[in-house]
Amino acid sequence: MEYPAIVTALVLLQYFWFSFAVGIYRGRHGVKAPAISGHPEFERAFRIQQNTLEQLVVFLPGLWLFAWFVNPAWAAGIGVVFMIGRFIYRAAYMKDPSTRSLGFTIGAVAAITLVVGGAVGAVLRLV
Repeated sequence: MEYPAIVTALVLLQYFWFSFAVGIYRGRHGVKAPAISGHPEFERAFRIQQNTLEQLVVFLPGLWLFAWFVNPAWAAGIGVVFMIGRFIYRAAYMKDPSTRSLGFTIGAVAAITLVVGGAVGAVLRLV
């Protein structure tokens, strides 16, 4: 279970970095807390951070379900795909939000694969 643990730590560090970037853009553009609107660059960074948080709610339990009931190495590999999707999503969203679909889709497909795969693996263990 070491591989899923490593991927969990890396994805959480990625999320921390996305969150830290929000603070940087908040300061750079003078967006005073608790405001969540202001300069477009800040707003894009904020949405990246929020969307990543929304995805983590599905991804993290899915990662561990898949690791436990199917295969830890495969779970970690799919987890890395999720993380790459999030980086692609971030790069595209910061440049032009209308181009974010590829990164979002990569991450979402990885997350749902983990959840569905983990659920199927659990059901198969009952049989």
